[in-house]
Amino acid sequence: MAFVIAVAQRKGGAGKSTLAANLAAAFAGTGQRVALLDTDPQQSLARWHALRAAAGSRAGVLDFEAPAGWRVPATLDRLRRSHDIVLLDTPPHADTDAKIAIRGADLVLVPLQPSPADLWAMEATLDLARAEKRPAAVAMNRMPAQGKLPGEIMAELRSRGLTVLDAPVGNRSGFAQAFAAGLGVTEHAPRSAAAAEVHALASALKALRPR
Repeated sequence: MAFVIAVAQRKGGAGKSTLAANLAAAFAGTGQRVALLDTDPQQSLARWHALRAAAGSRAGVLDFEAPAGWRVPATLDRLRRSHDIVLLDTPPHADTDAKIAIRGADLVLVPLQPSPADLWAMEATLDLARAEKRPAAVAMNRMPAQGKLPGEIMAELRSRGLTVLDAPVGNRSGFAQAFAAGLGVTEHAPRSAAAAEVHALASALKALRPR
């Protein structure tokens, strides 16, 4: 049965789609049977996946679907039986489609940029996860190389007793370059620091898979 991860954050621009794409590519690169679902009306992942056809052998094999919100439960039921990992990119608002995606997940992954605005917006996503009785984990995303704020945000998260993955992802141009080519950074620049960060995040997520 598949491990279903919903990537969710109420605030737009948190990097949900980029993170979902990169995790899907990283998992696929280790031989996992991966499905990636785009339930965000912006359809950023649909455009990214369309570019993969031109990437040739650099692009690992993964299945992609963009189901309407009401089709998500049936789609997940089908994919759970045939895949190892299913990743969902969700709408950036606390609306019905986000609730449906979170309800069908085994884990809610919340990307968080180190800023007060992102921290405040995250509350609505965590409330949704609690309401649906789904565990949530926070992934620090677009972390700057320097500054006091990231450490302050991390301390605040841990003071609340939240699960914070010890695998932060940096604010690196390689992610945008890979995304523009329809690739994950582990495919586009496999020896880069960005690729190492994504592999570390994927490993941290696998450790949270239900037994």
